[in-house]
Amino acid sequence: MRILILFASLLAIVPNSVLASVLAIDYGADYIKASLMKPGVPFDVLLNKDSKRKIQSSVAFKRGDRLFGQDAAYLATRFPSDTFSHLKYLTAAPIDSDPVKYFTKISAVDVKPSSRSTTNVTRSDGTEWSSEELVAMQLAYIKHLGELVAGEKVRDVIITVPAYYTQFERDAVADAVEISGLRLLALINDGTAIAVNYAMSRTFAKPEIHVIYDVGASGIRATVAEFSTTTDAKTGATGNQITTLGYGYDRTVGGIEIDRRLREILADAFTAKHKGKDIRKDKRGMAKLWKEAQRVKMILSANNEAMSQVESLAWDLDFKSKIKRSTLEAACADLEPKFTQPLYDALASAGLELSNITTVILAGGASRTPMIQNAVKQAVPADQISFNVNADEAAVLGAALHGASISRQFKTKNIKITDILVHDVQASYFAALSTPNSRPRSISTTLFPAGSKVGTKKTMTFKRKDDFIINFDYKKEPVPGFPTRMLEVEIAGVADALTNLTDSGAIDPVIKATVTLSESGFISVSNAFAYGEIKDDSFTGKLKGLFGGSSSNEESDSTEDIPPRNTVSASASATSSSSRRRREKKKVTGPVEIPLTVTPQFTTIPPMSVEQKKAARDRLRAVDAEENAKSRREEARNTFESYLYRLRDLISDEDKDKPFKKCSQASEREAIEKLLEESFEWLNDRGDLAETSQLLNKRIALETLEKPIIHRYQEIEAFPQALNNSQMWNWHTRMFLTDARQNITEEAKLDLPSKWTKEELDGLEKSLREHEAWLSEWVEKQKSVKSNEDPVIETREMKARAKVLEQHLQRLYNRKVPKSVKKKVVVEEKKNESKVEQEGEKEEPLQYDGEEQVPLGKGEARPHDEL
Repeated sequence: MRILILFASLLAIVPNSVLASVLAIDYGADYIKASLMKPGVPFDVLLNKDSKRKIQSSVAFKRGDRLFGQDAAYLATRFPSDTFSHLKYLTAAPIDSDPVKYFTKISAVDVKPSSRSTTNVTRSDGTEWSSEELVAMQLAYIKHLGELVAGEKVRDVIITVPAYYTQFERDAVADAVEISGLRLLALINDGTAIAVNYAMSRTFAKPEIHVIYDVGASGIRATVAEFSTTTDAKTGATGNQITTLGYGYDRTVGGIEIDRRLREILADAFTAKHKGKDIRKDKRGMAKLWKEAQRVKMILSANNEAMSQVESLAWDLDFKSKIKRSTLEAACADLEPKFTQPLYDALASAGLELSNITTVILAGGASRTPMIQNAVKQAVPADQISFNVNADEAAVLGAALHGASISRQFKTKNIKITDILVHDVQASYFAALSTPNSRPRSISTTLFPAGSKVGTKKTMTFKRKDDFIINFDYKKEPVPGFPTRMLEVEIAGVADALTNLTDSGAIDPVIKATVTLSESGFISVSNAFAYGEIKDDSFTGKLKGLFGGSSSNEESDSTEDIPPRNTVSASASATSSSSRRRREKKKVTGPVEIPLTVTPQFTTIPPMSVEQKKAARDRLRAVDAEENAKSRREEARNTFESYLYRLRDLISDEDKDKPFKKCSQASEREAIEKLLEESFEWLNDRGDLAETSQLLNKRIALETLEKPIIHRYQEIEAFPQALNNSQMWNWHTRMFLTDARQNITEEAKLDLPSKWTKEELDGLEKSLREHEAWLSEWVEKQKSVKSNEDPVIETREMKARAKVLEQHLQRLYNRKVPKSVKKKVVVEEKKNESKVEQEGEKEEPLQYDGEEQVPLGKGEARPHDEL
């Protein structure tokens, strides 16, 4: 709590106009958690419309309506084919991959292959949606919740992903973010985000190594992280450093797998009681059992047994059965070794043992499951198990803090992170042919082995004469059913560039390509160029070559960890004869780089193209526009219907003392009643098909008839106050005139300047008399007007005339006291004569509201300073 207060105070230092909002999203297979970073907004988790701190990862369609979160999850029991949950399994997944096969076991949704070799889902009406589009809908919903809290548009977002995510899955998440209208700041591994949350409120006297053991819905992740506190030598500021040392995971074990096995227990119990009824063939029945399995699992986490009961589960049959915790644990007995294996894998990846670890920090909603906690307790000593982070919210809060720090718009606690790559990535290419008849030979090299630091670059050097392609692959299949080839990059323009370098005098030019592993885990070729060194044949150049200068004589391809230095760049185009002549006059020496064309190609699972993302965004906008139009129409219909019932109650009320009856005439009520009946008949016949404009026009027609009646009643209510206000300013003005005239008389006797002139007071008195006369005349006329007749004097006009008198009075009343003029004596001596001349200082007229007044003497008192 202290760190949250401190963080909020740091944000308050920077002006709000300079800052923008940053949204953090922890997208899970079961639940979504989000947090908003904005000055003036508490640093906490976003709440949904039901004030829940986590939102179910579900989107559903119901007769043209689209629902999210808990509302969508509830529809699964009625519309199982139109409710989409656990979409995380479908992220960039091929149709024949293990994640998709598992998804079909837990969901009633139909799946189809897409044109991009991924998986689409199909609604009951045949409409197809990609997983990116459905995830984008959920992200847009979170964006809307954030904008309601921020009170402004939210654009930047940081999202947590499992560290084991492949480049295909990371590309899919980035595409979904772009479709939703957000801008991706970064992807952060969920274990690293939890580590940031752990370090937010702590300092470390000496380095500590902890294991973040995250048990989520779709998998178990173990992250070995080292925490230390460092001090900047220049500024003296302290900050925390988080370094990931190792990682272990299992994508097949999590909370959802336990739910699935518990549902199987319930399905077997139903089938045993009702022979010949296979509940597994009923989509609605299985959806109900899934919901019941989640409820029973929560009860069994705290109790040894629970009663499961579902009314009308299927075929009008009720289901009731007692489930014991031991039964569930027996069904999950084969999972027990898998619960702790990621922990051992992470330690092995870091080259550490359990004795080197300070604590194992449990996180993730499924970490509360007793069988998982028991498995961890058997593997880890009790004093090394820690529960000091919020299991559900630690990841999203850590991601929010990291997102604020990289946005460079917030002043946050200095926490630096160093993350690693989980999978081995290798680069392969065909060696240059020594002869035209040579057989192509493929060369592979592990470019980024598992454990490589993200945010690094490597330079590959090639001896090439023509264009070529570099292939980037995972060394092993990252997920069963996923391809290993992630990217192919074509390097073009080689021949022209080498000719250019050779003509310039370069010896043994080579091709260099810079491969980047970004902070978010994306691999790309950032640039490629032809590189060569041009010797200096002068005497000085030969001396440099003799004592240290050398040219590259590499004959084989190589990889460098350090990117090449910046050197003089030359044009990649073919050199013309005129440019050669100029170069002969002034020859370039030293290293020269000529940029080459880099073209990435995706041959397995490509990310969405610009056109595909634009089409998806337009499709979502069309859905949003349709929903908004429908919402406005429904609001107009409901408002119109409630207005009709209210108006009917006013017409049918027989109490003559009610304002509506007192202020309306019989003819007016008859006209309203006739139109009211027509409106009811029209609403019943055509209300469901009516457009928003038709509903509004029907209501305006009735309001036009009712408006004069409402106006009369409002005028009757407002008249006493308006009359009192007018009479009050008449009285104030009369009192002011009496005192002001007395002041003028007394100041004249004392030879003092006055604040006002007689003409000004006469003008005010004239305005007062005109206002009193007008008020008296029209008030008398109003007395003879009946309550169901239009008033002859409007309270609006009464207030306006009283305001004119008030302003006239205030202008004189607030005038400052003029300064008095002192007489000045000037003594002149000329030769032997002395002459005393007394002259008065020139008086400058002071302007008060456009009129000239004579100032009073400074320091002299007036008889009256104010009323």
